[in-house]
Amino acid sequence: MATLKVMSREKKPMKAVMLRLRNGWPMPLALQGVFEILQSVVFCLALIMLPLVAVYFSGGFLEDSFNVILQFAGFVWLLIHGVPIEVLNLGPEADPGSVSGWLTLIPLGLSLLPFAFSLRAGRRIARASYTDQLWQGLLGAFMAYGAIGAAVGSLSNNSYGRVNVFAATFIPLIIAAVGLIIGARREAGSWARLFGVDIAAYIQRISPHRRWAGSYVWHVVVAGFLGYVAAVGISGLLLTVNLALHWTEVANVYQELRPGPIGSAALTLVQLSLIPNSVFWVLSWISGGGFTLGTGSTLSTLETTVGPLPSIPMLASLPTGEMAHQWLFLLLPVVAGIMAGWYFLRGGENHLEDWFARRIPFNMLSLGLSTACLSLFTGIVAGALSLIGSWLSSGSLAIGRLVDIGPNMWLTAGALVLQVGVGTAIGYLIAPLFETDPVLEG
Repeated sequence: MATLKVMSREKKPMKAVMLRLRNGWPMPLALQGVFEILQSVVFCLALIMLPLVAVYFSGGFLEDSFNVILQFAGFVWLLIHGVPIEVLNLGPEADPGSVSGWLTLIPLGLSLLPFAFSLRAGRRIARASYTDQLWQGLLGAFMAYGAIGAAVGSLSNNSYGRVNVFAATFIPLIIAAVGLIIGARREAGSWARLFGVDIAAYIQRISPHRRWAGSYVWHVVVAGFLGYVAAVGISGLLLTVNLALHWTEVANVYQELRPGPIGSAALTLVQLSLIPNSVFWVLSWISGGGFTLGTGSTLSTLETTVGPLPSIPMLASLPTGEMAHQWLFLLLPVVAGIMAGWYFLRGGENHLEDWFARRIPFNMLSLGLSTACLSLFTGIVAGALSLIGSWLSSGSLAIGRLVDIGPNMWLTAGALVLQVGVGTAIGYLIAPLFETDPVLEG
């Protein structure tokens, strides 16, 4: 009987193995994370290489080596992740260092590609994970992305450009991490399911005063974010209208360049990738902070000086000449602030106003102080966010005069603090006049 028991114990693992072989072995979560992020990189590189290969076979590159074209695709992949590229030996042979420099201008339109693919990978990893196992898949994807960045950086270095392998390893992880976490959060539906932390239960345990303060701060941050997003949206609409009004000038530049069908498609793709950058530049323009397009070219609603610029069709729509009423564009960020103030009245709870009302017997004074604080805090949030947008849309093309491109960060931020703040105060005070909610009317 003892022998039979031993044999039965030996047969059970074999039966389990046969069942596993028949139904398939489950993939370890870390390995699945590697597999998902590898797919993302392959898809992204393929989309980058398609236009480059088309231009190469149409004779658009002076370089005959296809290997250099692949390295150039690697540079583009690193650049859209924010990795600085040192451009080498693009000048005349007598002076090879004449246009050497750092290429740091990120085409934000193309940066959406790795973000979108990382978002997809994060959702698929979360779908295959339990709450306490999610970190395994994310960690595997994270480490694999860093290794891929190091490999691309090492293989892309050539006589035309080079990157720091350390930067190529870690800087791309920023986009990957944001995309993976947001994708996993969207699939999980809540942070509690994602990390196993019940935020609602934690909030219930803290004191009422801390809950009220936290609620106020949260809604101020959301209002500032909404005001900034509204200002960016207004800038995008203004850019679209401006391009439509100057479409003839843009088309004339295309005709003068005569790049051919494939060259026109590639040039259009490059300009489309810079559309998000241009939106941030327009935002700095309407705020009054202004932006620069290389040495000698500064544009704002208060002053415009345009120096020699390359023949890029989109640049034909830049404002030139005297505009007597262009200062009115300064009011557009104020409109965005009005939307932020209106949101705060509808969705927020002004506990600071209640705090002032209990200590100041004059209602108008307490309302004025609380509204002034609200406008200041909301404007600061919008200004802080503008620093991020201005920084992301700035950089250098490492060629000639185009070594300083982008918004004047601090002037733009300071202007938006004032404009969005004033708009927030206006929106918060006038919103009750247009509301039909009996609670607000009371």
